[in-house]
Amino acid sequence: MFNTFKTERYRTGGAELFVRRSGVGQPVVFLHGFPQTSAMWHHVGPSLVEHFEVICPDLRGYGRSSKPPTDEQHTPYSKREMANDIAELMRLLGHERYSVVGHDRGGRVAHRLALDHPQHVERLCVMDIVPTLHMFDHADQAFATGYYHWFFLIQGKGMPEHMIGADPEYYLRMKLGQWSAPDAVFAPEALAEYIEWFSKPETIHAACEDYRAAAGVDLAHDRADRQRRISAPLLALWGDKGFVHRTYDVLKVWRDYADEVSGKALSSGHFLPEEDPQGVIDALRSFLNS
Repeated sequence: MFNTFKTERYRTGGAELFVRRSGVGQPVVFLHGFPQTSAMWHHVGPSLVEHFEVICPDLRGYGRSSKPPTDEQHTPYSKREMANDIAELMRLLGHERYSVVGHDRGGRVAHRLALDHPQHVERLCVMDIVPTLHMFDHADQAFATGYYHWFFLIQGKGMPEHMIGADPEYYLRMKLGQWSAPDAVFAPEALAEYIEWFSKPETIHAACEDYRAAAGVDLAHDRADRQRRISAPLLALWGDKGFVHRTYDVLKVWRDYADEVSGKALSSGHFLPEEDPQGVIDALRSFLNS
């Protein structure tokens, strides 16, 4: 998959990140979602390296990146700490200003990065999400049904870890199948990487901690910062066959959180970079060059 990319490891204040990196030009960091790794960018990243420096880390807790110990508030897996990882990574790479592209959980990290480090974020793209606070504050039966995993993964005493750990490959394949369009096909190499790393107990636990933080400390941060707005231009992309498209007026919601918002639905389910990579590539080239 990433034939022209080098793989590196960088130590931040709270984690060690595995990073795929290639290209020259304006730096763009790509943040993956659950239950995946940076391999999800295998179509998009290599298509942009002629004009951009493409940086694809595994988020802390996922893939080859470290899984820091947690605490009772799940603070090490807050989006603030995960965003701090990315800000520190980009500093180590020598980049003062950069664009950020995030899918799913990576989009939530990107949102927090743009709030906490606005001086560094040139442009922001979020894929198939609306803000965490909005989703929790507008939760109803449809949300609880479609996003039941938000409530399952936050349960305590190791219950979700035990249940997923009984057959992690089944759980991962089920999630990919549930959230993608019926005709979606995932590259065998990417799927093998997802299965390999998600099958590790420490990854399952870290992913649960990510969601526990989202339902606790992240909401506290989001409510405290509710009057702060994203100043960077924001591009929202989402799949026209998914829950987000059916449930939210995506651009209207984001315009309540950001100053300059554009975007559109693409022909896909939840996993836009793998289901409609050309649509993502075209949208990003236009947005990042504008």
